[in-house]
This record gives sequence, structure tokens and C-alpha cells, in this order.
Amino acid sequence: MLSATSSALRAGARRAGSRVVASAAAPNKLRCPHTALCRTLTTSPALAAAPARDRMREIVAQTVGSIGSKREASIYLKLFTSVSSQKFAVIKVGGAILTEHIDELCSSLLLLYELGLYPIIVHGAGPQLNRLLQEAGVEPQFEEGIRVTDAKTLGVARKLFLEENLRLINRLDELGVMTRSLSGVFMADYLDKDKWQYVGKITKVNKEAIEKSIEAGYVPILTSMAETEDGRLLNVNADVAAAELARALEPLKVVYLSEKGGLFDGDGGKISHINLDEEFDHLMAQPWCRYGTRLKIKEIKELLDTLPRSSSVAIIHPSDLQKELFTSQGAGTLIRRGDRIQKITSLSEFEDLDKLKAALVRDREGLDAEATVDRFLDHLQDKPFTAYYDNTMQCLAIVLPPSDERPVATLATLAITKSGWLSNVAENTFAVIKKEHPSLVWTVSEDDENLTWFFEKADGSFNRNGSVLFYYGCDLHSEALMPIYQDFLAHGRAMLGDSNLESRLRRAAQTASQSLKNSQV
Repeated sequence: MLSATSSALRAGARRAGSRVVASAAAPNKLRCPHTALCRTLTTSPALAAAPARDRMREIVAQTVGSIGSKREASIYLKLFTSVSSQKFAVIKVGGAILTEHIDELCSSLLLLYELGLYPIIVHGAGPQLNRLLQEAGVEPQFEEGIRVTDAKTLGVARKLFLEENLRLINRLDELGVMTRSLSGVFMADYLDKDKWQYVGKITKVNKEAIEKSIEAGYVPILTSMAETEDGRLLNVNADVAAAELARALEPLKVVYLSEKGGLFDGDGGKISHINLDEEFDHLMAQPWCRYGTRLKIKEIKELLDTLPRSSSVAIIHPSDLQKELFTSQGAGTLIRRGDRIQKITSLSEFEDLDKLKAALVRDREGLDAEATVDRFLDHLQDKPFTAYYDNTMQCLAIVLPPSDERPVATLATLAITKSGWLSNVAENTFAVIKKEHPSLVWTVSEDDENLTWFFEKADGSFNRNGSVLFYYGCDLHSEALMPIYQDFLAHGRAMLGDSNLESRLRRAAQTASQSLKNSQV
């Protein structure tokens, strides 16, 4: 939330000079689908002065950095701005969010807007429609989870959707977010007129009005109403409309805002992330995965199977939107196609040893790095270990099992690319490691830019002379961890000896550097 900076943001935000009700069917013309709800159109939006805008972006960037770490905020902001604006995010807003959490929603959208990010908003109004129908003496009817929409229900829904759309736009306008309400984006045929009457199956998404709105600096706001080729209105479930919108635009993020803030397992715990390639079959076999949870996971898998692997779906509470977008920890449930994590227990099992060496050397180019990696692999030839990696080796981890010398499993090395951090491969790999190793220790340099992530994964840590010892699944004063702790006090990251690749690389670089200095002298 932006409570600490809301007054500053409002003061510096630009006022929305033109709030347009536009038709996607005729993007160069303007039409009003409901006369009473039209606003005056001006063609020259009021823009804030450049210095004020720059200062505002600085304030907002600092706010984003305060949510997690500045490094995380910078990385994710760079990712979101690396694609065309219409490919940033599709956000589905449920009717309950519009009534119960509109302030949190609008504050979150304001922050994105000030960062130059323009999500496409599609909303429904299901709870409000149920209430209005009941007040009118009409009992809402559903068949197979789909609302039966007769002519009277459609008429009530049409007016209600426009009113909710206008209410959201007005609230955003008050904050200075320039918005554009679009109609005619969804084209549809009858899903089954005899069964559901005026319910549509989307056949086409008109993207041009969305793209032009974003290019002009507006946040598009859509209802889930669709039109037939001859102009008849049809009702479409907002989740379905958001999915079809995502298929057409292929955004990095598809966000479903939920009062619950995510999906929950059988113990009532929130599921932080789901790697579909690795976990889908397992989840479907769980006794608690049924009804709405089961349907939601299946629908999201069907959606992600049609999108690029870079796309993901998040189910979150509106107040947690910034945390979900700009931190690796997230806040709700993040669902990705992911990558199946492979594992091997001997070097002979690697199909391409050169690929393994390249993964260990990358981002560690230095004096004698390749030779050091060769010696490290030679050392592993007669040592028990398990290596975990994805198909493209964006993430590679090598874990040494417990031994008489070291009674806790040890993470000997962890090599992750920048895209691996962003695509959640690191999360997936660590999740597999944690399942197979109930306790683990590892060391990291105090200067590591991903130090925050390691703190999140650990139960505890100890810092000494620029190095950090992390552990989970054991207590610092336990019989198992105490000798490792004492070894760390005595030797730092060198405590693993030849089994620690980073320690080897550092020693090799220091030796080579000293040899170079001696030769120059």
C-alpha cells in the first residue's frame, strides 16, 4: 500500500484530462454505449511538467524499493519495461474487489501508472448482480457454474457493469490516473442459446483500441461484456474474458485479484508458487485439491499452455499487488509452466559435460576459472553428491550429503543466470532440494547481490569476516550444526575445502593475481 506516500503521489500526479469511452470495433471513432454514463471528451490531456514527473517517478521507485530490496525492484522493473507496454499485464478484478477493496486496488494501480506501467483491467460485477436480481425478485440461476442470462438479467447486468466501470474510472481519475473505458473489444457467438441464453463464447479480441490507448498513456478499463457480429450484447464470465485477453496479448503477467489472496493447501496454508511442469500431476492427486481450487489450477494450466514460457499467473489480494510484482518472495500464489528439475548423482549421467562446465564457469570468468572448474569436477568423481538443474541449466545446484565429518547436507555450489532468478527456476530448484534434504547448510559472500533471497530461504544465519553461513532444518546449537559452525568460525567459506567451488575460485584468483604481481615486480 502507498499510505506513507499517498499524499505526495496525489500532489504530483497528473489529472486525467480525457476519459474516453471508446469502441474497439471502430478505434478512430468515439461512441457512448450508455448516454447517461458518457463524459465530456477533450483531446489534449493535461501533462505534468517534466521535472515534476521525473521527481514523481523517483518517489515511486523508492516506494517500490521499500517493498522488498532495491535490487529486486530494479530487476523486475527492468523486466516489465523490456517488453511493449501492452504486454506487461492483464489484471482481472472481481466484483467483490470493486466494492470491498477499491481503495487498495486504485492505490496499487496508481503506483504502476507512475512507473510508466499500464496494465489492462477487465472486471465483472457478479456479487452486485446477484444482489440486484434478488432485490428485483429474480433468483440467479447457474448451469454447470455458468450464469443463465435471460433478457431481464442481461439488461440489469449491462447497466450495472457500466456503473461499476464508471465508478472505478472516477476513483482512478481522482488519483490522477488517466484511463480509457473501451467497449467492443470482445466479439462472441452464443455459447449455447438454448441452455444459457445470452451468454457468449469469445471468438475474437480486438486489440487495436487497447494498444492505441496504452500508446497514448491511458490505462484501458474493460467490462467482460461481449458483442456478436450484428451488435447484440452477450454476458461473459470475467475470468474467461481475462484469459482470452491474455491469449491475444501474451502478457508477462496475468493477475487474478482475490479477496482470499491466493490458493490454499489441505492444511489451510497459502501456496506460494506452483511449477506446473513439476507439480501438476501431484497436485491433481491430492485429496484437498477439488472443487474451485482444482478447477482454477486446471484452467490456469490450459491458459499457460497457450502462452510463452515467460508468462505467469498470480492470484493475489489487491493490497499485495506491488509485493507480488516487485519481489521474488511475492505475496499470493504464483503459477508458472516452469521447468522440470532434473537430478543426477554422478558425472557420467550428464549427457553433455561441456554444458555442465559452462554453467559452472559463467559469470565467474576470471583468472584460472576454467581450470579450477575442471579440478572441482575431478574432485567430485569419487564423492557422493546430487546435482539439480533445469533443461537449459539456468540454475545448477550441487548438494553434498551428510557425512561423518559434516552431519548436515551442504550446498556446495549454486549457479543461477539472471533470467533464472526472474523466471522462478531458482525457486523451483530450491523447493526440490528442500523436499529431499530436511536440513541444509551453505555459505555466501556478504557482497552477493542475492543475499536477501538466501535469508528468505534460511531458518538462521551467522556472519563472519565478509561471509555468511546459512542453515535450515536445524538449530545453531544442535549437535549436528555445532561442528559446522565452529569450522566456519575457524575457516570461513574455506571450511568445505575442495568441495566448495566458490572457495576454490577465490583461492585460484588470489593465487593467479599474486603470481601476476610477482612477475611484474
